[in-house]
This record gives sequence, structure tokens and C-alpha cells, in this order.
Amino acid sequence: MLTALKKNTGFCGRRGPLVLMILDGVGIGKYNEGDAVANSYMPFFSQLLKACPNTRLKAHGQAVGLPSDADMGNSEVGHNAIGCGRVLAQGAKLVNEAIATERLFNGAVWKELVANCKSKNSVFHFIGLFSDGNVHSHIDHLKAMLERAKKDGVKRAAIHILLDGRDVPETSALDYLDPFEKFLSEISKDGFSCRIASGGGRMFITMDRYGANWDMVKKGWDIHVRGKGRLFPNAREAIVTLRKESGAIDQDLPPFVISDDARSPIAPIKDGDSVVYFNFRGDRAIEITQAFEDDNFDKFDRSPRPDVLYAGMMQYDGDLKIPKKFLVDPPAIEKTVGEYLCASGMKQMAISETQKFGHVTYFFNGNRSGYFDKKLETYVEITSDIVPFEQRPWMKCAEITDKVCEAVLSGKYEFIRLNFPNGDMVGHTGVYAAVITAMDGLDLCIERVANAVRSAGGILLISADHGNADDMYEHGKDGKVLLDENGQIRRKTSHSLNPVPCIIYDPEFKGDYSTKLKEGLGISSLAATCIGMLGLLPPSDYDPAVTDFK
Repeated sequence: MLTALKKNTGFCGRRGPLVLMILDGVGIGKYNEGDAVANSYMPFFSQLLKACPNTRLKAHGQAVGLPSDADMGNSEVGHNAIGCGRVLAQGAKLVNEAIATERLFNGAVWKELVANCKSKNSVFHFIGLFSDGNVHSHIDHLKAMLERAKKDGVKRAAIHILLDGRDVPETSALDYLDPFEKFLSEISKDGFSCRIASGGGRMFITMDRYGANWDMVKKGWDIHVRGKGRLFPNAREAIVTLRKESGAIDQDLPPFVISDDARSPIAPIKDGDSVVYFNFRGDRAIEITQAFEDDNFDKFDRSPRPDVLYAGMMQYDGDLKIPKKFLVDPPAIEKTVGEYLCASGMKQMAISETQKFGHVTYFFNGNRSGYFDKKLETYVEITSDIVPFEQRPWMKCAEITDKVCEAVLSGKYEFIRLNFPNGDMVGHTGVYAAVITAMDGLDLCIERVANAVRSAGGILLISADHGNADDMYEHGKDGKVLLDENGQIRRKTSHSLNPVPCIIYDPEFKGDYSTKLKEGLGISSLAATCIGMLGLLPPSDYDPAVTDFK
């Protein structure tokens, strides 16, 4: 149980609330071409950058606990860092270490999965995101597990690939598939057989989150488990054919099942099999895990539900114990901002729409479900539309703004945190015009919240968890925009490596902190900044605030 934070006698906060506004996926671009943030009509946001104290914060790589600075940040690790005020080793780094030290393979769960296959002569299945994006998964982790499964005596393995095109270039699936198929042919000998059994785009099947669209999970269940879907002799033919027919990029590609005889699937998941979901990130792993594990599952008809031994790469929800078995211990994140403020008796509100609701609650709270103190916390979820984001790029930012303005003016809360998903969710579509529209609409909402904060006498702290909308085109090392084989601009659907803004809008500023904000910090510094702006002294082990308080 945490104790209350001490009050800062030199800075007692403001009469109104502190509002932390997270502009998801809105970074500060490096190139003008393809920067939908800089090139959109955002007069109010631009005004804030000119008139208010601001700085740039790192939001990728080692600044958010990832293995290297070549790794883009993401919403999970970003909200973890913002919420806990420190940099902790995250999923990708933890899995790398567990494989390198063989701790993963020496663990009880891996040994149990292997023993199950050997004793029953059954198939070892691997389901997960098929790329090296290092946001949800990494193909090298999959390769290492397949090699070890063979070494440990497993005879048959099957892979169910979820095509990316979101954390990596939008039509890069074959760049991963072709060398992987060669890898499979090289290890499929000496009594070991391993093949791709099914697949589809990550935004079409399996990888739903926050209960936004359970039909995605059902589609995944149908092809991975039941083997029911359009049949193809191999994954390459499936991808080429479906891409030509649908015009979809990888993340939206329809599902497929591999069959040798054009009648039956080669490896549906059956009784007695072992299954690993090899994504390490939790938000898009929980629902498919529940479909395998939950005895009281009611989201869709699972029959037949196979009796399998199931494990996740990590435990995706420690409170709900999802999954029951996992290969790598997740990061232990304690002493978050939310927990400290509850211990200090401060009333809080967290709000976003479905697509990012778990980020301002679960991830912000250190991968913890539920409340620290329900009497002091209010969580508000605005239901997201189930449509392609490029078709409704404003998403639910107006509805979020309505609720936030009401909360600011109500006087009920001392700390309000919100996430506007537009820059990230629309940015991932690669549709530049839609992102411009998203940013234009977002600016109106920022201004509305700022006006409410001014009326209430509060402070508005604006930042982001990572970049995306700021870098919508692929660029070469020389900075020039890259073109595809048809002479068209190569769209970028992944996050950027760019810094993110940090702006303090404080209409009733009293000279009680430095307006020259620090440089070179990461987004983990937002935690101490929030606590300081509430008139409290941040914990000694938090990363420093972006300003010095009196």
C-alpha cells in the first residue's frame, strides 16, 4: 500500500484540474513531405506551440524500455512509461533476453508444451503477428522457438500467420514470407515437419482489442482452429491472389487456409495439440486467449472447442490471469501515477474511445485491470465505430471532448487524463488525406478542452505516446520520398521514430515553475510533471519532470 505523496509548499497547484491530453500518434516530423501534422490546418495547436512553454520528448527505443533506438515506440510501452514515470524493460527486450539465456526454453511451461506434443504425437501450433515490427512480436522469436521445438523432439509444427503491414511497410508480407518458407524447408528434415497452416491480415482476423469487434476473433478462430476458410496450396499464392482480388494492404487482407488436396486443411488445431500465441504485447492478445481458455465464453460459438495446452508469450493481464500459462514473465510495473494519486486522496478521471480506452486505464496503470480506488476514480469509455478509420477519421474525438469539458467544468476531479486516438489509428491506414482530416478535427477539440481548462482555472498538459501521423511517407536515407514500381509514393503505415511534443497551457501561471522546459527527456518525465503540477512532490525514483518547480 502506497503512502500519500508530500505536498510541495512552494507550488500548490491551481484552482482547476490538471488535464493530461495524449495525442496518440502525433509526433514532430523530420520531413515536410508526408507530415500530416505539420501540413494540416491546426491553427490552435500551432498557437500553443508559439505561445506556451514546450519541449520535445523521446518516445521510442531505449527511452521507453525497448531493446535499441532503432525500435519504434508504441502505445503500450508509451502509456506504461507515461503512467509509471520510469523506464522499465519492455516485452521485446524481455523476450530477447529470455531466448538468449535459454530461460524461456528451460522454463516449466515450454517443457510442458513440448512434453504434451511428444506424449500425444500432436502438433505444436504457433499463432502471431508475422513481421519484425517488434511492437507486438518479432519473427526471430518464432524462428528460435521452432528450432528449439525440433531440438527438443517435437515432430510436427504449424504456424498461423497474422500479416502486419502496420508496424512495417504496408505490402511487405512477401518480404517476410519468402525467406521464412526457405527457413522452414531447411529445418523440416530429420523427422521434423513445419508448415504455415493459415493466415490473414491482423486487422481482419484474430487481433481485436478491448472488445471492439469480436467478429475479427471469430474469423481467426474459424481458420486457425476449425480450418474453415478459403483454401490455397501455399501462403504465397494466397497473399498474391487475395491482394489482387481485394486491393487490400497486408493488415486488411482476407483470411486463408492451406490445403494440399483443395478439400481439407493441413493443420487445424485439434484435441491434444499445444498452442503458443507468440505476441508479447497484451492488448491484441487477450481476446483470442479468452477464446481458448474461458470456460464461460459467450462471444461466439467455438464448437468444437479443442482440448489443447495453451500458452502466451507473456501474461497479458496479471490481474485477470490471462493467460494461465506463459513463457516469459511480463515487466513488473508498480507505483504508478494513478496509484499514488489515489493514495493521496485525489479524484481522477480517465477517458478515451474503445480503441484506446485500455491505454489510459490498463496500460497507464502498469498493466493492471480495474481500479485502485473506485471511490476516487472514474473511467469513461466512448464506444468506437466499427468502420475503417479512413472512412471516419474524426473518430470519437468530439464525443470525448464533450465528456472532458463537462468533467473539467464540474469541479469533481483534480486530474483528468484522455487519449485522442486519431493520429495513430487513422495514421495506420496510410491514407494521407484522411489523416489530414483527422488532424483538422483534432485541433478543434484541443481548443475546446483548452477553453474549458481556462474557465476552470486549470492546467492543460499536452503530449503523445509516439509518432505516426507525422511520418506518412517512406523516405530514403537521403530524405527523399520513395516511390513504388508504379511511380506512386510509398505510404508508411507504421509508427515513426520522431519525438513528440510536450506543451504546458497554464492560463493562471503564477511564476511558480520554470517556463524553460528541459530537453533530452523521454515521455516517462510526464509522470513527475503531472504530480508536480498537482502541487505534490514526485517520488524520488521517478524520472525528472520537464520543469523545475519552486
